[in-house]
Amino acid sequence: MGRWMADRLEAESSGYEPYTPSDPDTLRRTLEPGDILLVEGNQRISAVIKYLTQSTWSHAALYVGDALPIPEDGSDQPRLIEVNLGQGCIAVPLTKYRTYNTRICRASGLTPEDRETVVSFMVDKIGLKYDLKNIIDLLRYFFPTPPVPVRWRRRMIAFGSGEPTRAICSSLIAQAYQQVRYPILPEVTRAPGRMTAQSRYSRHEILAIRHHSLFTPRDFDLSPFFQIVKPTLAYGFDYKQLTWKAWDKDDTDLRTG
Repeated sequence: MGRWMADRLEAESSGYEPYTPSDPDTLRRTLEPGDILLVEGNQRISAVIKYLTQSTWSHAALYVGDALPIPEDGSDQPRLIEVNLGQGCIAVPLTKYRTYNTRICRASGLTPEDRETVVSFMVDKIGLKYDLKNIIDLLRYFFPTPPVPVRWRRRMIAFGSGEPTRAICSSLIAQAYQQVRYPILPEVTRAPGRMTAQSRYSRHEILAIRHHSLFTPRDFDLSPFFQIVKPTLAYGFDYKQLTWKAWDKDDTDLRTG
């Protein structure tokens, strides 16, 4: 029953059209081992994660470069490691996300030794499976998501006990970076003066989400310690070289209002 539910939640919806689909070749030139590739998913569970995190990004994968062997069957070399609800921790090629909106997040100043530690951690986790016996965790995603107070949304995403086999994709990546004590969200400093009930709650919430089981794809995008790398700009961009379609007053496709 758990596997059937996972398959239904992982099923892709029709009509998804990316604004800027990824080019695997350009991604490969731009990505560095340890980079995080955020993905705008189009699955049923993706819609829930987008709502609860108020973000475009519903999935995250870690780029490992050439750390994994080339398949003997001649298929594309797996260069991303990710965690999927139905499959657990797996390695996939960049071509998997050629038709999705993506974003590259890069840890700033990561040393070569720590980069290798992060990559090795993820490689060692390949094969971890989801514990699909906790039906309640899966069942809640089949119902329309009602309005949820902001303070409860993050915890509604976490699966079960928070173990890597029950966590969403970004949880295992957060755990990998915690192996080298690399920050994802800002450190919390107590503000001077008397704290209000709201400020005490905010401080408690930020402290709580440091645990790897509660990190979401959005956190890497918002983190002040991760750079946003755009492949289009990485190798030089000259807007003067663009070829634009001539604007026509009668062309309704070009009208903006």
